[in-house]
Amino acid sequence: MKNIKNILSIVLLTFLLWGCEDFLSVNPQSELTQEAYPTTAADALQSTNAVYATLRDWHYHSGGFPILDIMSDDAHKGSSPDDAANTVGPYDDFTHSPTQDGLDRWWNVLYEGIRRANIVVQEVPTIEMNENLKNRYLAEARFLRGLYYFDLVRAFGGVPLVTSPEPELQVPRASRDDTFAQIIADLEFAAETLPPKSEYGGDDLGRATRGAAQALLARVYLFRGDFAQAESYAMDVIDSGEYGLEPEFVDANGQDGEHGIESVFEIGAVATGSVEGNQYANTQGVRGTPNRGWGFNRPSIDLREAFAEGDPRESGTIIELGDVIDGIEILGDSSTPDEMTDEQGNVIQIESYNRKVWIPGTSTNTQFGHNRRLIRYADVLLMAAEALNENNQPVAALIYLNQVRERARQGNASILPDITETNKDALRDIILHERRVELALEGHRFWDLVRTGEAPDVLGPLGFTEGKHEVLPIPQSEIDLSQGTLTQNEEW
Repeated sequence: MKNIKNILSIVLLTFLLWGCEDFLSVNPQSELTQEAYPTTAADALQSTNAVYATLRDWHYHSGGFPILDIMSDDAHKGSSPDDAANTVGPYDDFTHSPTQDGLDRWWNVLYEGIRRANIVVQEVPTIEMNENLKNRYLAEARFLRGLYYFDLVRAFGGVPLVTSPEPELQVPRASRDDTFAQIIADLEFAAETLPPKSEYGGDDLGRATRGAAQALLARVYLFRGDFAQAESYAMDVIDSGEYGLEPEFVDANGQDGEHGIESVFEIGAVATGSVEGNQYANTQGVRGTPNRGWGFNRPSIDLREAFAEGDPRESGTIIELGDVIDGIEILGDSSTPDEMTDEQGNVIQIESYNRKVWIPGTSTNTQFGHNRRLIRYADVLLMAAEALNENNQPVAALIYLNQVRERARQGNASILPDITETNKDALRDIILHERRVELALEGHRFWDLVRTGEAPDVLGPLGFTEGKHEVLPIPQSEIDLSQGTLTQNEEW
């Protein structure tokens, strides 16, 4: 294990009181008040660390469950058939509602993170301390605020823009454009101010970097359909020389690749069931034997069929019953059918698990040690390829697409040959497919289908309704608390 798994274990538990009952702020329930804190360089560090602490909250991960994968064609609810059937199950067939379990938790924790960032942005500039370090803390907070708002705008559309620790009691929704403008301003500041990854020491592994801000900007602009800017920022990351691909695909999300060459931004974790662990991995861990977790996010048959014959990424993505990993045989859950069939007897689900959250060990505690990668270099290469193709540079796009495929084939020249297609429309489909098989079960597929306009065709048979399911409903509890200030998304 790395000697420093993450920077967040030093966060004072006091800061966890700085959240909010809903997205609005409440007074701190201790003697630490905004008038008295933060005032020193040490306070500035701890306040900045507290912004990262939001990433540690189980609810940060789409309310605690991998609903974005479950809503895509890559996965089903998983676990045993009855487990969370009424709370998580509706995301599987798009029958979720404004009162659905998890939406309020996701919304609330993102605004908690935003409030913590706002404290840093407002208070740290007044502290007498090293100016370079001060600016770095401000950039880290603004990077995270941009990340949290990007999560919000993709999930819910335009949302209340809160940039002060003490906002008005009733804050209306901003437009999508205004929300994106705030995100871009925060990330541009971060990209201009943060150091590259190579300038951080071992004690600071996991902090936001220049490359992370540039990569997130590329993702934002790709989501917006601004391919010129997406290309520019993706190429900044590539040209920096700070990143590369792990030789082994499984290491891109596995323990041996933690904070490694492919990691652009990740959430550190330690193997414990406490606040320093990653319950998101436990939520998806193998259910039954070995007991590694709850078993949600079951890979779909459709995902299996998306992999080319012999593609090593299939076994690096899907744990099948009978697999032996790190000397442990996967037997699965006795209360879960090995296969589920429809009324016609067709197999529609197979008991299986997400390989990308596997961590060596024999208990649920060790499963908590998974570091979730929010941005990895393979994603950057594929963003560059997509943007270059849309900008009528297919030959350049092939360079980065084929780098991903070269790593995937693991030296086996008989599989995954280089792509040579240069027709723009055909290459667009190839790149989207490559994103699917490379990034499967990492929370990207649903957004890729939405932003490319493919969701109605691909997800329609699963229950997706065009004009409605591109976003989630605003949690009804927040609309009620706002006393009419917040309005619901159309069709919800």
